[in-house]
Amino acid sequence: MRTLNDFDFENKKTLVRCDFNVGMNDKGGITDDFRIVKSIPTIKHLLERKAIVILMSHLEKKDKCVSLKAVAERLENILGQKVKFISSCVGSSAAKETNKLKSGEVALLENLRFEAGEKANDDGFARELAKLGEVYVNEAFACSHRAHASIVGIPKYLPSYAGLLMESEVLNLEKILKNPERPFIVIIGGTKVETKIKTILNISQIADHILFGSKIGEIILIQKEIMLGRELAVKEKLVEKIDLTNSKIHLPVDGMMALKDLSEGYSRKAGIGTIRKEEEVYDIGPETIKVFKEIIKGAKTIFFNGPMGMFENREFVNGTKEILDAIAKNRSAFKVAGGGETVEAINKFHAAESFNFLSTGGGAMLEFLSGDKLPGVEALN
Repeated sequence: MRTLNDFDFENKKTLVRCDFNVGMNDKGGITDDFRIVKSIPTIKHLLERKAIVILMSHLEKKDKCVSLKAVAERLENILGQKVKFISSCVGSSAAKETNKLKSGEVALLENLRFEAGEKANDDGFARELAKLGEVYVNEAFACSHRAHASIVGIPKYLPSYAGLLMESEVLNLEKILKNPERPFIVIIGGTKVETKIKTILNISQIADHILFGSKIGEIILIQKEIMLGRELAVKEKLVEKIDLTNSKIHLPVDGMMALKDLSEGYSRKAGIGTIRKEEEVYDIGPETIKVFKEIIKGAKTIFFNGPMGMFENREFVNGTKEILDAIAKNRSAFKVAGGGETVEAINKFHAAESFNFLSTGGGAMLEFLSGDKLPGVEALN
């Protein structure tokens, strides 16, 4: 995979595929610029080398494509220089505007997904995008599990390189997969076992301990018929491959229970096996926290994905908060985390500085750690 140090970008129109799919409020204001900030080192690197920087991205809010104009404005504030917003991403207008750009200038094309050819990986659309530049940089690791035109199509037509963030994502995640210092501890939370099961199965062959949060742990226990009297709407077939007799698997032994609709202000701490039919598990309990913290204390490599419970509710913050505190206190381990809710929880508890690397990827990170090849990374190779 070629990187930014492998090319002279001076006076070259450089197409940079970023991931500016950021959080927005109902008024169109940006509420979370984490991914924008992470792209800044690559943009500055190119500007320092006198490139002509043409940025591309998609942006969706509630599954609907929205304009990137607000992103251009935020980029201007962060970079401290003009960012020209181009109201199209292909066609004569886009070509005209990008041809006006000079060395050291930055432009942002309109949302790629306004064009059907992006998600369809249409070759004609990829060629139209490629005509706007002379060289291509992929800085969108978080989108690189998608075989979209701006990810895998453009590299067919232009010299292609990994941005600084893309390079860092691959190097840090490969370090976990290929050469973790031991003990290697994996902490998996959240609620969507279907999106994580392949990662769990692959990384369980590498890790020394896997610690499961409340909801994902509950789902595994129900499907394995250890928690009786409860049914899952949909069962994930691959869960059957998890070997619960394996000593490296650690499921919650207790939790914070509450009514399914969270009514009446009712909650209780109890063993997982005592859950009642009208209850749900919303956090790991004190005994689970105690066991998990002891394991984390001795770790030399830690990967964290998914909160331990419903940390958005103040009654159920304790599990996630305590686990992040234990991670922070382990100052000798190499620590990586990623995923939207994961980063949200880390920021809520001011724990970002505890980690060596925070991945911008959610699905892409999980697919990489499952052992699958990412189309965007392969396109650069």
